[in-house]
Amino acid sequence: MSDKPDNCYRVALDTRLTPVNVGLIVFAIILTGAFAGWAANQYLPDYQLTEATRTLVSVSMAVVATISALVLGLLISTANASFVTRAGEVTALSADILRLDQMLRRYGPEANTARRTLRQYAEHKTADLFPEDPRDVDLCNPSTYELLHQLEDSLLALEPANRGDQWRLEQAMTLAGKIGDIRWLLAQQSAERTPKAFVGLLTFWLTSLFTSFGLFAPHNLVSALALTLCALAVSAAIGMILELEQAFGGLLRVSPQPMHSALSILRDYAARSDYPKTLVHISPAPRRS
Repeated sequence: MSDKPDNCYRVALDTRLTPVNVGLIVFAIILTGAFAGWAANQYLPDYQLTEATRTLVSVSMAVVATISALVLGLLISTANASFVTRAGEVTALSADILRLDQMLRRYGPEANTARRTLRQYAEHKTADLFPEDPRDVDLCNPSTYELLHQLEDSLLALEPANRGDQWRLEQAMTLAGKIGDIRWLLAQQSAERTPKAFVGLLTFWLTSLFTSFGLFAPHNLVSALALTLCALAVSAAIGMILELEQAFGGLLRVSPQPMHSALSILRDYAARSDYPKTLVHISPAPRRS
């Protein structure tokens, strides 16, 4: 049975329609609505465009504008909180890896095998989360997870000789469990996206709003530019929401610095005489095309 949850496959399919593409599609739809209202102004008879009609449309669209603004603000806040949470989890992962290596180093040379495996895990996990090609992000790489299993098995094989070693081993097991928890958190949170139907509904609200703007807008260059720039602004907000929710592999990405710093520290320890030089090579799983 695979250790890769089903939602990882769904995320891989979702990346075909990137947040930038979604933002451009929303922009095109909203702008089309705005200029459809603009064009309708020329063909509707004057009695359809009276001051009373303008007032009614303005009041009605004010309700839609208020709802749209509240929803956009809420979605941006939620997406930003999700992005910050994942960035914190990556930082916690790097800290747990360093703390675990410290515990194993204090345990003694008996833990060298576990330290080798931990270093390999850190290298593979960093490559999974922050590959050179953003399309290769893999939150559920089974070969990387197998390294974590090997690390846990190495810890279970240790036989502490005194109470100090027993305490260090217990701490190491706890840290290994936390590393595994973060792995699953990152994988499961990758499926927490704004539903497509909701994005479609928000786009409908905004298109209706801009259609009303275009319906009563004066026909000049300034009006056309204002409608275009406003449509671009709100569609960019929707694209940014989707980018923040993606967190890995998009234009707005969680910083890789914590994991790179942790790897640098582990490699510094690897260069010392008390650290084993040979690492068992385990090939990562093939990247998704």
